[in-house]
Amino acid sequence: MDLLRQLRHFTVVGEELHFGRAAERLGMAQPPLSQRIRELERELGVELFDRSRRQVRLTPAGAVLLDEARELLAGVGRMRELVARAGRGEYGTLRVGVPPELPGSVLGAVLTEFAALTPEVRLELREFTTAEQLELLAGHGLDAGLVHHPLDPAAGLDSGPVIEPPLGVVLPRVPPLAEEAASGGDITLAELAGRALVTHPREAAPALYDATLAACRDEGFHPVRVSTARSPEVMLGLVIAGHGVAFSHPAIARKEPRVIWRPLALRAPLWRLVFAWPARAPHPAVGPLVRAATGILRGHPGGALSSPGPGAEPAPRPWNAVYERS
Repeated sequence: MDLLRQLRHFTVVGEELHFGRAAERLGMAQPPLSQRIRELERELGVELFDRSRRQVRLTPAGAVLLDEARELLAGVGRMRELVARAGRGEYGTLRVGVPPELPGSVLGAVLTEFAALTPEVRLELREFTTAEQLELLAGHGLDAGLVHHPLDPAAGLDSGPVIEPPLGVVLPRVPPLAEEAASGGDITLAELAGRALVTHPREAAPALYDATLAACRDEGFHPVRVSTARSPEVMLGLVIAGHGVAFSHPAIARKEPRVIWRPLALRAPLWRLVFAWPARAPHPAVGPLVRAATGILRGHPGGALSSPGPGAEPAPRPWNAVYERS
């Protein structure tokens, strides 16, 4: 930093071409300023100023150094500003994990909202299951992750508000299921008795898998068979093929014409999400991310996860685009 100070002093003298005015501008006495310039000249091995006449002039070497010093000092100023902004969560990259089942429309809405709050922080989204995200968060491979609640208190993570997104059942659009579901109203788990279930693999989120099957049993739904799917595309394919019903957010099924979605009537929340991040040295942009995403994920009216209106028909969509992508 001594060199930077010397260059600042030199730049002021080079601009003023007068040691007295330069010292006044720097708020210091003239003798120490002259001494600093002499030290810089000795360090560089060249004379920077021609002092042989009554007027101080830059030597050719001094003129080159003045241009370079100005550029260097401007770069240092930019660096300091960027580092300070990064420390406030206003600049940089935020690595965020998201679950495979999160619809593309939701991701797009979150990205748009976050960009409005922090336009110079880039979200680097990575698709992982809850189990994978928790491992990466523990090793600081992610800055934040959207995972299923509850969290292990020993995981060393902090978390935001618990999010309870709208949840329903996805049914194939075939008689008699379609007629029953289209009649409107919530569906209870007991009404699904005798059917198979399609859900995520247990290794993806063990606690959620166990809680889902326990809730089904407690409310009178004992699936005759349980199939698993990691992605929304596979889940919808299994439902369409008659391999079972599935639980999902409405946005996932909204644009697939071969299924119908109805809200679930549950005695207690079945799926809960939460943003989690390392408790030690958290990324400063996590706060704006949580604020941007919470309302969208809770399915506020008009939000990307809000339920379709009664009788709403999905638009036909090719199978290779059934999962809405941003």
